[in-house]
Amino acid sequence: MTPRLFDLRSTWHLPAPAGKVWDVLTDLDLRPGEPVWWPGCTVAAPLARTGPSDAPGADGLTGITAFLRFHTPLGYSLTVSIHPTLSVPPRELAFDAGGDLEGRGGIVLTPEGPEGPTTMDIRWTVRPTRRWMNLLAPVAAPVFVAAHAYTMRKGEQGLAKALDEG
Repeated sequence: MTPRLFDLRSTWHLPAPAGKVWDVLTDLDLRPGEPVWWPGCTVAAPLARTGPSDAPGADGLTGITAFLRFHTPLGYSLTVSIHPTLSVPPRELAFDAGGDLEGRGGIVLTPEGPEGPTTMDIRWTVRPTRRWMNLLAPVAAPVFVAAHAYTMRKGEQGLAKALDEG
């Protein structure tokens, strides 16, 4: 059985200029077990240095992999690796995802004005790797999508708060 492909999209409206949003999103000061600005998200493992960034001026992001654990409102957690494949500061970040969800994702920041706010469009195209998720996906896909939407709303709220405080 081929795992179901989920194409998940979100749009966040953030109260800050794109440069400030980018700085918070790409802050590499991550320590295992510590929460990040995203409620329900913790750092699952130390950053892995996968090699030098192959894109000059791309702030070194394509040379690392981050490991995050998302705690869902349904009581399960997903651990996802994020390996940037394209970094165009402060506009676009594309990445490969691994772990409990495998596939690709991307973020595009669009300034709504010279000093903010910023629209952030997010796309995940992923397949779950956990057996139980794949067995339940034919009937539980709408529940997984709803859990994702809830988690994304919490992320938008957490990032907006971090931007206000920073």
